[in-house]
Amino acid sequence: MNTVITYDIVSNKQRSKFHKFLKELGVRSQYSVFECRLDPTEVRLIRHYCRDNLNLQEDSVRIYRACSRCMAQAEIQGRGITFSQLDWVII
Repeated sequence: MNTVITYDIVSNKQRSKFHKFLKELGVRSQYSVFECRLDPTEVRLIRHYCRDNLNLQEDSVRIYRACSRCMAQAEIQGRGITFSQLDWVII
């Protein structure tokens, strides 16, 4: 499923680790925003990572699921990738 993940993490060290973790799952489209195609298991993996590694009293991670039609209607002003550029296939 198309997924947008945003985060606001206080600790520079934890923010850097979370960024590296998300790089394995999607593409960074803005400073604290990743766009991904995730299955339910990967979404659970992110939720578990947050629970186990972040201070959820101070930090914030938001996971937005978006249908293909919604992503196709997204407007990008200025520089940035489009979600369709995330398409790839492993053979």
